[in-house]
Amino acid sequence: MAEAAYLEEEFPAAVGETNRLPGERSVSMNIIELDKISKSYTRGKEQLQILKEITLHIAEGDFVAIIGPSGSGKSTLMNTIGLLDSPTSGTYKLDGVSTENMSDNGLAELRNRKIGFIFQQFNLLPRLTALENVELPMIYAGIGAKARKERAQMMLEALGMGQRGHHKPSELSGGQQQRVAIARALAISPSLILADEPTGALDSKTGIEVLELITKLNEEGNTIVLITHDSHIADNAKRVVTLRDGEIIKDVRNAPIPLQVQEAVV
Repeated sequence: MAEAAYLEEEFPAAVGETNRLPGERSVSMNIIELDKISKSYTRGKEQLQILKEITLHIAEGDFVAIIGPSGSGKSTLMNTIGLLDSPTSGTYKLDGVSTENMSDNGLAELRNRKIGFIFQQFNLLPRLTALENVELPMIYAGIGAKARKERAQMMLEALGMGQRGHHKPSELSGGQQQRVAIARALAISPSLILADEPTGALDSKTGIEVLELITKLNEEGNTIVLITHDSHIADNAKRVVTLRDGEIIKDVRNAPIPLQVQEAVV
């Protein structure tokens, strides 16, 4: 009880609540609101249209897979959702916050507070231990050393990696590295977990285990957006959005979102 109270005082999002500033919404609604998002690049005299007026709303607590072949625009859409790239036109609200007029520093701060990333290649820093890798986003968030170490250890234990905190990435299997990466993504209690081909660098058995873990995270209330080219992976999501040539060509719901979320977004 004392440990939870300490963490809540140092880092309120560590105990149950997603990471929001005073005045930001706290009721269930859309985490993502993309409206008429377009992205184009200029190559010489040629204008390349990568995204074409994409409109996509994703509710809190949902599990959405975005699928498409190479060149469909899914990576560009992922970068837009992750605030790693800005659209040419259109509007984007992340967890109720409008992003189109924000500075680069403002976008970076919002990204660090709101989004937990899970990458195909894990993106762990090789010179840091598993525990230190999980601590990284909390360092950027300005969390004190004691609170972040306790939080990082808590996350590793929750993912079955409590005894591996002192190991460096090279001393871990692919599946163990991805579990550390997931712990890092959860460290700041983000509003959104954005997973880019999270099983792509794993063998089939380990990939299934990681996918089951991601599904469990959603069942516990986390909002998941998963980018994949594999329809079998996508079928595990509650909703599957298919891209082709920069446009949404199909949007299918496999399972309902929680009733309280449906009521909030109607």
